[in-house]
Amino acid sequence: MSQGVLPFKYEEEQKEGGMTAFGGLPMYLDLVHVGGLRESIERHVGVRRGGQGWTDGQVVLSLVLLNLAGGDCVDDLRILEGDEGFCRVLERVETYGMRRRARRQLERRWRRERRRVVPSPSSVFRYLSWFHDEEEQSNREPHKAFIPKVNVHLEGLGRVRREFISFIQSRSPQVEATLDMDATLVETSKRGALWSYKGFRAYQPLNVYWVEQDLVIHSEFRDGNVPAGYENLRVLKEALGSLPEGVEKVYLRSDTAGYQQDLLKYCAEGRSERFGVIEFAVGVDVTGAFKEAVSEVEDGDWEPLRRWVNGSWKDTGQEWAELCFVPNWVGYSKRGPDYRYVAIREALFQLEFSGMERQLPFPTMEFSGKGSYKIFGLVTNRTIPGEELIWWYRGGCGKAEEAHSVMKGDLAGGRFPSGRFGENAAWWAIMVIAFNLNSAMKRLVLGGQWLGKRLKAIRFSLIHVAGRVMERSRQLIVRLARSHPSTEILLDARRRILALAHGPPG
Repeated sequence: MSQGVLPFKYEEEQKEGGMTAFGGLPMYLDLVHVGGLRESIERHVGVRRGGQGWTDGQVVLSLVLLNLAGGDCVDDLRILEGDEGFCRVLERVETYGMRRRARRQLERRWRRERRRVVPSPSSVFRYLSWFHDEEEQSNREPHKAFIPKVNVHLEGLGRVRREFISFIQSRSPQVEATLDMDATLVETSKRGALWSYKGFRAYQPLNVYWVEQDLVIHSEFRDGNVPAGYENLRVLKEALGSLPEGVEKVYLRSDTAGYQQDLLKYCAEGRSERFGVIEFAVGVDVTGAFKEAVSEVEDGDWEPLRRWVNGSWKDTGQEWAELCFVPNWVGYSKRGPDYRYVAIREALFQLEFSGMERQLPFPTMEFSGKGSYKIFGLVTNRTIPGEELIWWYRGGCGKAEEAHSVMKGDLAGGRFPSGRFGENAAWWAIMVIAFNLNSAMKRLVLGGQWLGKRLKAIRFSLIHVAGRVMERSRQLIVRLARSHPSTEILLDARRRILALAHGPPG
């Protein structure tokens, strides 16, 4: 009987031949080993320290691998477990480098013979429950922003993230850190989630992204009703504390959520003991006073905003100007730092109906004889030319948004496993570890054209490579298809990771 319309059919492989659909995923295990990620998890998370059953390293790394492989829910662990070839590799790698005593201790964690290589979904759900603190949730007050204190296990995941960032810095040192601080809404149907300002249930993590290293160095999981600008200074200080040794200069970029007096003064006045003055560019709330300052700019003082494209300058249709704008909070002290305000305007040509400008999601202004304009504003303590400042600021916004897209789309950050806050916070934190692991793979190992590729492209080319796992002379061999274009890339990647084990790349 025909299976379908076209002349082919599916049959189940009868031989236990170790087939795998994830032939490229083991190279991430190489990087996990060199970066000491498993040991860091066992050292800091502390959910399964001692006792029986799955260890912290086994559960957390299974979820990291699930993210990299493309799974987005706990139940997708069944697919990893069903991949016989990859499980053979994972099982062998799990005890690599262990002394006999440690191996025996691992074996004694199981009362009966262990039948699985990857934790079952039910085991993972029980594990994630340890990250939720119901007593802390009871401190929530109605109609008020509230950020629960992280428990010891969530804090442990934060330490794991910081240690892995330090490893990356040791292999690819950077003396500068441009930090993009931005919150992102993650829509969800979970009943435990609260309503966001956009009218749907969501969580709203606040992330700090390190541009030079392509890493998320800090992420605070929040309810959807918490304003994006809530306690930004505290988050910045925690992010600065996560920067590894070797970083000497810090820059900050943020949208209007970062337009907070305490944050700007902290950066401009050099209150950070470690980094001193932090140069920044932050979006400005377009208030009535700001619009008044914009209206005072002479027509001749507006300069065209141009973009360098294919060897020549191209007009963007936008204009910018320096403002004479001093808010009350800045003051007039001669010894105080200087704050520059820059306005950007863009003509609107499609306002056909009276009152339509009131419906727009961005501020507008009328300019005599010119019509309606969309208005942006920036505040900075940098002294670079205005046009350069604008493109520097916008470059960061684009990278942070791209990181959010990867976290919510390519990884499992867009789908939460539970209606309980702490469990979802742990799920998000593990996803961030997977994000940073993939960034390390691109920057430290693959390099070149892979630096700008999304994770989904890496999956298609390198991770989801069919192969057969065989054993010969007590050594596992992942055999790929003949003439597969990714074979040499995978071999070269493993050689680079081996070199990383001995220090920075040459």
